Amino acid sequence: MTERLRVCYLVPGHRLVPTAGPTRNVLSLSAELAADADVTVAFCDGLADAPAGVRIREIAPDRASERSGGLNDDAAMRGIGYRAFMRYMRDLRRFIARTTGEFDVVLEKGWLLSGFASARYRSAGVAAIPVENLVQVKSSSATTDLVKGLKQTAGRHLASRHLPDAVRVIAETPALRTALAECHGVPSEKIDVVELGVDPSRFRPRDRAAARARLGIGADRTVLLYVGVLDRIHDLGPLIGGLASAPGATLEVVGDGPSGEDYRRLAEESGVEDRVTFRGRVPHDDVPLWIAAADLCVAPYDPSAFYGGQVAYSTLKIRECLAAGRPVLSVRSGSIPDLVRDGRTGLLVDHRSEDWAALLRSLPDRARLHEMGEAAAAIEPRSWKDVAADYLAVCRSVSVPAPAA
Repeated sequence: MTERLRVCYLVPGHRLVPTAGPTRNVLSLSAELAADADVTVAFCDGLADAPAGVRIREIAPDRASERSGGLNDDAAMRGIGYRAFMRYMRDLRRFIARTTGEFDVVLEKGWLLSGFASARYRSAGVAAIPVENLVQVKSSSATTDLVKGLKQTAGRHLASRHLPDAVRVIAETPALRTALAECHGVPSEKIDVVELGVDPSRFRPRDRAAARARLGIGADRTVLLYVGVLDRIHDLGPLIGGLASAPGATLEVVGDGPSGEDYRRLAEESGVEDRVTFRGRVPHDDVPLWIAAADLCVAPYDPSAFYGGQVAYSTLKIRECLAAGRPVLSVRSGSIPDLVRDGRTGLLVDHRSEDWAALLRSLPDRARLHEMGEAAAAIEPRSWKDVAADYLAVCRSVSVPAPAA
């Protein structure tokens, strides 16, 4: 009988916010891992009900007041100054030192200083695997924010130093494996591609009319839906600006973030404020209802915000919308064409304002969008159970658990 591994999923770059994608990603995977392993999840801070068999811990429970935005903001590194950053790094080192004897293998979710924690655990004799979902690039705001620029530069340097030495690295898309090899020099043979999954019991086709009745949305409207954080990576600008070309369409925006006010102002300046409704954050349990109410879900990424100008990022929202039987409109870049079959399960567009406007001007009618949604629903989604099996195989390849006492 195979011994149960003691696994820690370490998430130093995020706070536990139940509505945030990183939290849902980690907890969904951990819940399935717990069927065959003893699982601990460690976020920067924040506590919530844990899935059965999963223990939640905080890396820096006393530092929450130093981070901007309260627990509505899942990014642990956003908005903190140099001193707070250094204190958090001290807390992280202490957490690692306290827990080296507790785990057989540590999964370090990618963050600003990817590979740092894995290197610390490895030096203490613990198998550690970085889990990467993007390659960090220098943001435009870093040119005016000295502290942010220094942190990003240090992060890229440390990633290039530590990631190639990892015993294994998990990348969430094939395109990301290529980016990790090119940018950080990680040998391709060390990189295992394990893509994300969905919860098919939660994200499944539902009745559109019933969902709209519950949400108070008109039955005859052509509804586009965006669910997620409002920032520059998820670039809603060309979509909002292009709505003027699609007078029959309305946009529901579920979520908030640092660019929320900019997008609200753009809707007013574009003259479409009466057709864009900003709903703010909603409980995660309500997200499937909003997806069900939509004719078309949108995932507008800005490729220039990613390494090499390609969206190598593994996007959970696209998978969930497709599994729920709704077509997806997204950008033709990186890993996205592997998920969205243009003209069959959704629509792809080059991320230029004129191309967004042209697509919205010729948007398929609701009957055709419904057919695309049915085609999406017919494709069996990859589940978190499938993902957990792949993760566990990688974990077992690098670690043998200590014999039971």
